[in-house]
Amino acid sequence: MYKISEFSKITGLSVKALRYYDEETILTPACRDSETGYRYYSKEDFAKAQRILLLRSLDFSIAEIRDVLENCRDDSDLTCYLEEKRTMIQNRILKEKELIKKMNLYIKPNDREEKRMNYQIEVKDIPSVTVAAIRYRGKYDDTGKYIGKLYKAVKDQGAGAPIQCYHDAEYREEDADLELCLPTKKLIRHPDVEGKTLPAIRAICTTHVGSYSKLNMAYKAIFDYAGENGLACLTPSREVYRKGPGMIFKGNEDGYITDIIVPVSGGVA
Repeated sequence: MYKISEFSKITGLSVKALRYYDEETILTPACRDSETGYRYYSKEDFAKAQRILLLRSLDFSIAEIRDVLENCRDDSDLTCYLEEKRTMIQNRILKEKELIKKMNLYIKPNDREEKRMNYQIEVKDIPSVTVAAIRYRGKYDDTGKYIGKLYKAVKDQGAGAPIQCYHDAEYREEDADLELCLPTKKLIRHPDVEGKTLPAIRAICTTHVGSYSKLNMAYKAIFDYAGENGLACLTPSREVYRKGPGMIFKGNEDGYITDIIVPVSGGVA
């Protein structure tokens, strides 16, 4: 058994760190003197300390280290945790790159997509369309979970670009009321999708070219037009993805083409 001072020296962990890990139940000493309260560590504790040092060097948080130590039984388990952490870091890097890209738009204002876009607004009658549909609640980027199922159900009866219907008037982060539709040549009957007809509507329409992250500017142009012309915007609004990501690759986001369709009442067409 090792005294805490000895254990500190052989592990490279300070006494302060060892006491902290004890409090956090990450590295509890094998035994404690009931009279003096002195901590004593075993050879098994040394192996655990080595693992903690490894995880610390790989930027694992205290909560993550605890989770690994509680559930890791052997090297194969550890490999799985390291692979999962690597994926988390890779995703974080991607998000940070997106943040840098967004910052650059403001460092170089002339590059802003919303400045380049000149939205052409139209008020027109949209005819009814037969679709296969899946309605769900979730996040806006959950579309990929359902689009494959739609195409599989429709097979060779597809008749146009995918349409996303937004049944909420406001922006919702977690539980948006969404309906993904695929136009069809005829009414589809399938257990996984609903065959239906989207009704004819009068709507304000525009086309957005570029990343989905800037679609809000197209909606702003529509709402501005509605306000200036005495039109009341209704739900569900629609987005028609005339050109977008593939099933596997995202492709060039700057080339995405999305039609925005917002039903309206009032005013004069």
